Amino acid sequence: MHPPEILVLTSMIQPAERAALDAIFTTHGPLGSAALDALLAARGDRILGIATSGRELLDSALLAKLPALRIVACFSAGIDRIDTAALAARGIALTNTSAVLAEEVADLAMALAVMARRRLVAADAHVRSGAWASGQGFAFGRSLQGARMGLLGFGHIGAAIARRAAAAGLALRYCTRTQRPGLDLPFHATPLALAQDSDILVVATTGGAANRNLVDEATLRALGPHGTLVNIARGEVVEEAALLAALADGGLGSAGLDVFLNEPKVDPRFAALPNVVLAPHIASATVETRSAMGAHVVQSLRAALLAA
Repeated sequence: MHPPEILVLTSMIQPAERAALDAIFTTHGPLGSAALDALLAARGDRILGIATSGRELLDSALLAKLPALRIVACFSAGIDRIDTAALAARGIALTNTSAVLAEEVADLAMALAVMARRRLVAADAHVRSGAWASGQGFAFGRSLQGARMGLLGFGHIGAAIARRAAAAGLALRYCTRTQRPGLDLPFHATPLALAQDSDILVVATTGGAANRNLVDEATLRALGPHGTLVNIARGEVVEEAALLAALADGGLGSAGLDVFLNEPKVDPRFAALPNVVLAPHIASATVETRSAMGAHVVQSLRAALLAA
């Protein structure tokens, strides 16, 4: 009996976990567009599973070429580039790694908040440049103690951030599409209302067209000249032009960003701003968590395609 065939659309799965996939399944990919088209024409009806990530497009046109598909295992929390409606219509299972990576992403969210408010990038430059040794003073940052943190989104990642923030002495509030029963935190129905009641706004919601510019100019400026934005979600969720303007003119105090609108081609104006911390979409990027994410993909495919 031949092993089940799967299509691997992502190169993000680490070598040990990719080797595990290769040992269990007949794997195809990642492939360029021409090679992928050729594979689907020849063997599309034999592909039972897909390993992908939040960066690859998996649309209805591609899914239509896979009539035997039973499961999509996503190596990320974000599934906004996957046509979930098409999967649901065909009864195809979808898994992601949101629970696996939540703690790691929450760590970076808190780090970005601390770095932005305490001006740690500028502080590092102050020391390296010799300015401290020459007697130049360094401007004070803003405290986290007692600050109000608004969480835009309260899934696995939002909940993990909330645990850390509460332990650090921040006062929490949140905004989701519907109020969470049993969650004893102040609730706001809109991002604007949340920002008006927050010193730090952490974007931890899903991306995609439905949430494009969810954090708009009014929401950014509601945080005010001492406020901080942290984005570990998706770049399109924040109105980037408005963010750049608010950071430049003082309408927003600071920001810590792990995601951008056109990443990896980040708008060069960010690099010139002293009040922003920039990271290259690394919230889940540790050896341990990326390994655990890959193991989750392997286990998801194994359970769906090799279960007795």
